[in-house]
Amino acid sequence: MELLLIRHALPVRRENAGGPADPELSEAGAAQAELLAEYLAAEHLHAVYASPLQRARQTAAPLAQRKGVTVVIEDGVAEYDRHSDSYVPVEELKAANDPRWKEIVATGGQYDDISAEEFQALVVGSVEKLIAAHGGHKIAVVCHGGVINAYLAHVLRLADPTGFFYPNYTSIHRVAAARSGERSILTINETSHLRGSGLPVGLFQG
Repeated sequence: MELLLIRHALPVRRENAGGPADPELSEAGAAQAELLAEYLAAEHLHAVYASPLQRARQTAAPLAQRKGVTVVIEDGVAEYDRHSDSYVPVEELKAANDPRWKEIVATGGQYDDISAEEFQALVVGSVEKLIAAHGGHKIAVVCHGGVINAYLAHVLRLADPTGFFYPNYTSIHRVAAARSGERSILTINETSHLRGSGLPVGLFQG
């Protein structure tokens, strides 16, 4: 089967929310999500899953609508900081030389009451459950940068499960999963659908 791990589109900035920030998509993010859906329109997807967080659900919605399926929520692919009361796009942190940017560079991010190893185990278990349920299928899972890092680090057998690369907004990461248990990465950071759009791509591309 083929697994498409897709990072959410650009959300709005939200700080000191008094509870989980859980921001919705920005105007640019909504446009990114539409371009993602258009890009994948010709591919036959058997199912579209999403993290329960708004930015993932809203990114998945145009794709699911185009494919004529319902977005299925998978709690195990929520981001590691899902309970944080603030969300600031990392590009803004870097541009402002915010201390939180330096912390992300040094540690890979602040985990919510869970270790990096526990988070990776949760992600891998959740993704493998979806793979097992879709033998011979192609599915999309709209999630988060930390989730994508955790699963691909597992496939690559990296010792450190924290962020080893930066997934761009609405980037597609394809994994071929064999019934034998073999996992092969086919693409990383696929963002052809954003080229020439004038929309933000991510940390290293405008």
